[in-house]
Amino acid sequence: MKSSQFNTPRQVKQYDMSNKAGRRWDVFCRIVDNFGDIGVCWRLSQQLAHEHHLQVRLFIDNLAIASKIIPSLNAELPSQTINSVEICTWPNADEDIKPADVALETFSCELPATYLEAMQASTLWVNLEYLSAEPWVADFHARGSNNTKITRHFFFPGFTDATGGLIRETNIFQKNQKLAKSPPLQCDFLQSLNLVHDDALKISLFSYPHAPIPSLLNAMAESNQRIHCYVPISSIFPKVAEYFGIDSSQLNTIQTGEKFSQKNLNVTILPFLSQSDYDKLLAICDINFVRGEDSWIRAIWAAKPFIWQPYLQTENTHITKLDAFLDLFYSSCDETAKYSVSEAHSAWVADNITIPVWQNYLNNLPTIKRFTLQQANQLAEQTDLAAKLVIFLQKLSVKV
Repeated sequence: MKSSQFNTPRQVKQYDMSNKAGRRWDVFCRIVDNFGDIGVCWRLSQQLAHEHHLQVRLFIDNLAIASKIIPSLNAELPSQTINSVEICTWPNADEDIKPADVALETFSCELPATYLEAMQASTLWVNLEYLSAEPWVADFHARGSNNTKITRHFFFPGFTDATGGLIRETNIFQKNQKLAKSPPLQCDFLQSLNLVHDDALKISLFSYPHAPIPSLLNAMAESNQRIHCYVPISSIFPKVAEYFGIDSSQLNTIQTGEKFSQKNLNVTILPFLSQSDYDKLLAICDINFVRGEDSWIRAIWAAKPFIWQPYLQTENTHITKLDAFLDLFYSSCDETAKYSVSEAHSAWVADNITIPVWQNYLNNLPTIKRFTLQQANQLAEQTDLAAKLVIFLQKLSVKV
């Protein structure tokens, strides 16, 4: 794939959503994997409210987990408005809720039965699917299913103009580039986390706990460069502690901010970061390990080299998704660098990153860095997911 396959930007007609049809949106989110689903839904809901001036009501089935992403959220309240978005508990079976103009079902979470029954023929129903770079996505994007009384439309995010695009707030790419190019701004952010700004390689580590974390940390320790590895507190912490010989009975005694060292590796445990601070961390790091969907997309907008761990699926479906993305994103990359990227990803999902594999990735890092910035810049020129959703729904409302 040449980089131009991401397509060149077009002038997109700006649709007025201030009319009654399509102005009120209900977004439904079931939290399946801790933070990924709610991370995407919260970012998207805020963008729809702020940039497209919509009335957004976000229904969440687990407010306690959501409060980690939305710190000001009170998990005891059935309804509250935060940052222009009304956040509600998932409807009970006997709750009488009037559906909005648009029902956005995220990741096939299934709308509540009572809500579905109350929907009118004029309600626009869209299921926002998971992100994938697989070729078939473009063929199924925006198709409708008539198996129910109201047509259910399937909206597929993706990396080309033939798909639903990527979630991207206005200016996020530019903000990240400003931070990445400013040592004083980086220093200020690191100091806010009690971290030092020096010439060591900076790496953020966020993954699923089944990842080969000990082998990665060992490869970092044995590499020929000094490395600062930042680990926001998450389910992988026991694996990190295990590598440094910390007994499981001592885990509760370790505080955020603590540092552990082994040869060329220094690991710092960070607190659970806000979405804004996590974006900043990705933007200042030289390499980012990310997982799932939300942090994967944010790594793209950070425009720094990243290694992605897809969500584990049966029949190795996650490997198919990984290969499709690598084929698309890196197709025009220098062959030597591309091989090192593919080799590192394969090792990361195959339970063992060896020292030679890691060192080969580091040897090609300058080329990978330039190429990642180039690709991210081109993707940032495309119409974003929220805008494409608004345009799609506006066209549907005209037909209804």
